[in-house]
Amino acid sequence: MHFSLKTREKSKEVLKKETVDCLIIGGGITGAGVAVQTAASGITTALVDMQDFAEGTSSRSTKLVHGGIRYLKNFDVEVVADTVKERATVQRIAPHIPKPSPMLLPIYDEPGSTFSMFSVKVAMDLYDQLAQVTDTRYTNQVLSREEVIKRVPKINTDRLLGGGLYLDYTNNDARLVIENIKQAASDGAHLLSRTKVIGFIYDDMGQISGVKVEDQLINDVYEIHAKVVINTTGPWSDTIRQLDKEQEFKAVMRPTKGVHLVVDRSKLSVSQPTYFDTGRHDGRMVFVIPRENKTYFGTTDTDYTGDLKHPRVTQEDVTYLLQIINHQFPEAQIKLSDIEASWAGLRPLIAENGGSDYNGGVTHGMTQESFDDIVASVSAYLVHDMTKEQVEKVIKSAKSTVPETSNSSISRGSSLEVTTSGLITLAGGKITDYRLMAEGATALIARLLTEKEGKPFSLIDSSHYPVSGGHFDGQQVEEELSRFAQLGVEKGLDMEEARFLANLYGSNMPTVLTYVGESIPGLTIGESASLLYSLNHEMTLTPVDYLLRRTNYLLFISDQLDRLKEPVINTMAGYFSWSESEKRTYLLELEEVINESKLMNLKKEN
Repeated sequence: MHFSLKTREKSKEVLKKETVDCLIIGGGITGAGVAVQTAASGITTALVDMQDFAEGTSSRSTKLVHGGIRYLKNFDVEVVADTVKERATVQRIAPHIPKPSPMLLPIYDEPGSTFSMFSVKVAMDLYDQLAQVTDTRYTNQVLSREEVIKRVPKINTDRLLGGGLYLDYTNNDARLVIENIKQAASDGAHLLSRTKVIGFIYDDMGQISGVKVEDQLINDVYEIHAKVVINTTGPWSDTIRQLDKEQEFKAVMRPTKGVHLVVDRSKLSVSQPTYFDTGRHDGRMVFVIPRENKTYFGTTDTDYTGDLKHPRVTQEDVTYLLQIINHQFPEAQIKLSDIEASWAGLRPLIAENGGSDYNGGVTHGMTQESFDDIVASVSAYLVHDMTKEQVEKVIKSAKSTVPETSNSSISRGSSLEVTTSGLITLAGGKITDYRLMAEGATALIARLLTEKEGKPFSLIDSSHYPVSGGHFDGQQVEEELSRFAQLGVEKGLDMEEARFLANLYGSNMPTVLTYVGESIPGLTIGESASLLYSLNHEMTLTPVDYLLRRTNYLLFISDQLDRLKEPVINTMAGYFSWSESEKRTYLLELEEVINESKLMNLKKEN
């Protein structure tokens, strides 16, 4: 099925004339997840986003599908149980995207450490039981000091005690969004990027009956009518809610900013994802993750009040992360000039709910008595002498050493609310939980539509409904992806490139390969097929869409950008019939994004 600029134009004309059951505002992972479920359940669906799909928060994460062991530092057993269950579900419905990648957690004898050698074993055993980890390749291991050093030779060994190794999954966040979007499109949804909501429209009863939008490509303003409207805009949730003039506005979001930096693997080499305390007694932890031939690390966690559309990496962010990394890897001595790419993203945290945050919970500790009680109860649970409910009761009764709230005690939970004017807002949450959040929202949407129209809907079982690219046996991922790669080799691709594309596109690989033969000067066979597929099937409208969010070239294969830029832009100019002026505009946009990613402004100042 084609999903391109022509599809966008056709959908736009339909939406100008017809009323849909459900209109979704926001094309990040939450909105995309809702669109899949509503469209597949027979609910006529439209989705709009003022930017490209996933351009905001959903392409700017740490790029993991977490199991959530970090929550166990405060023994949030229920959170971990829910998270590992959803992680398995995401891996089942999008098997080509999350990849198992054991995480190394070094343990140090230093004040304020998240885990001790004892507590990390308790946490990992509980984690494996909750996650039902039975594959011996991925069951947790307690590592000696020497074993940690062998795995990460350049790590700081001062006061190193040992470490833990447990299962986690790497993720391609932007790809997860676009595959959900493509699946919704194949099920009949109308999905428009670069379409900004500028106001609501109301019926005679004061109920929201649609939106006014502005096409950001041609500045065309029109209306989309819908029986139900849902706001899934993440950090923009309050911005959209403010457009509802029928409601008294009260802000509920408190976004925080996370920053990640990318260097060449020769500057910082780790054999596997590694996760450690910052050592600054700020309650945060930092990831170091290998990707392609690069290594990236982050994240920061600071309150954010600036431009939601354009969070930037500051000198303060860079200084913070480099100090931590150079302490943890003393021989690396990474400098600003070594940073090849970067990104800053906002986390859509909800201010009013307490609980665990992105960095793993509250920054304060708990009394020693409470800690001892929890350790004893968890140990009893592991040998089946206590029930989960009994453990949770002990955890809930734990006493904190510090009562106040900070960044790191804002909820990572989600909220689903409906105003008296009918606007649904689904906010908060994290990528791992997107399908579960969407499931709750879809059930609400179906109920509201049934109340309005008297028409019942049979909702799909979204936990077993694969997204685009995921239509193959999720129990045989390595074998299936190897099979798709072999198809590429048979078409003339070398194995490395074929594997790259198979991992990128999954079961869509045969369609990608139909473009082999339409060679583009300056690009390889695989690169040509990938670009043409993206233009025709992934609503790719700009060079940045392709090089950043569809392929991640800009972040992790940036040393190829000088070679790729001209053929990509020339191909798109021909495909879209751009004028020379339009072509220069898109080239300038790409250069600005590349320079910002490379932190050129900061480098010039230093």
